[in-house]
Amino acid sequence: MSRYWSSIVSKLDPYVPGEQPKVSNLIKLNTNENPYGPSPAVLKVLHDEATDVLRLYPDPNADALRSAIADYYQIQPTQVFVGNGSDEVLAHTFQALLKHKQPILFPDITYSFYPVYCGLYQVEYVTVPLTNTFQIDWQDYIRPNGGIIFPNPNAPTGCGLPLSTITKLLEKNTESVVVVDEAYIDFGGESAVSLIQQFPNLLVIQTLSKSRSLAGLRVGFALGNEKLIEALERIKNSFNSYPLGRLAIVGAVAAMRDRHYFEETCKKIITTRERLAENLTGLGFEVLPSQANFLFVRHSKKDASQLSQALRRHSVIVRHFARERIDQFLRITVGTDQECDRLVAVLKTVVG
Repeated sequence: MSRYWSSIVSKLDPYVPGEQPKVSNLIKLNTNENPYGPSPAVLKVLHDEATDVLRLYPDPNADALRSAIADYYQIQPTQVFVGNGSDEVLAHTFQALLKHKQPILFPDITYSFYPVYCGLYQVEYVTVPLTNTFQIDWQDYIRPNGGIIFPNPNAPTGCGLPLSTITKLLEKNTESVVVVDEAYIDFGGESAVSLIQQFPNLLVIQTLSKSRSLAGLRVGFALGNEKLIEALERIKNSFNSYPLGRLAIVGAVAAMRDRHYFEETCKKIITTRERLAENLTGLGFEVLPSQANFLFVRHSKKDASQLSQALRRHSVIVRHFARERIDQFLRITVGTDQECDRLVAVLKTVVG
């Protein structure tokens, strides 16, 4: 430990992002990026905005983007918060809404940034085990808590909860905030956005990194009651008043407005996902039901780590989590049809 560090630094267990290898000709199926580029409308506005206007600070409130998101979801701009990727939005959420005397609750198998934030912001937490079929059982969360957070669909499993189940959870948990992290909702899940008018303790967080192909711009947002949004704004303006640059704002606005391109690319990914799931099942894999742009799979006879290494030798990379309960699973991003066909072809030789 460096003697110059603050005391908390050595206690942190930082999040490990998916590998971004600097190798050409890879089939990269490890970080859930969209295989299709951004909308042409996005590329045009980015080009048009890249002028000497970049010498000026962006709008600290990103009002144009908040309005575009509000228009899309038919809510008020005051019910929208935007940030530098959904990870920053989540970070502010942990500080603003989830730090209380009682521990917060989230699944034992879920987005691995949650315990990292708890360590950073000193938030007490309790993990709630998924069922034997890797599902979230909402009834397990009906206990005293300082807040509840879970992805829907869950990550890395891809399994989703129907809106009716989230409604039951909210009806039974009215004294703390429920955060639904919808990073992958556009690939077949049911969004909880329609419930924010009914439940003032519901916060829904989304990102433009997945379904709108803008992982490189870093734009995320939260939707909820105005008082929840105000809390996030107070944290944000005590941390960084300009989280989104000019390019990010105009690009995100264009992405929200181009519904046709968004819907078409999501439809293609869903179709490819179902075909890939069928092919993997035929090769002896158990494939969890996915509503995301990835599949979570394990083979009945082959070790997951060895499979991952074998794929890498054939220039195909997927994600392996060496964690309890899921160490025999691989998370495979849904790529293009050609990329998925290559994956299946390699696996045929590997699993025999």
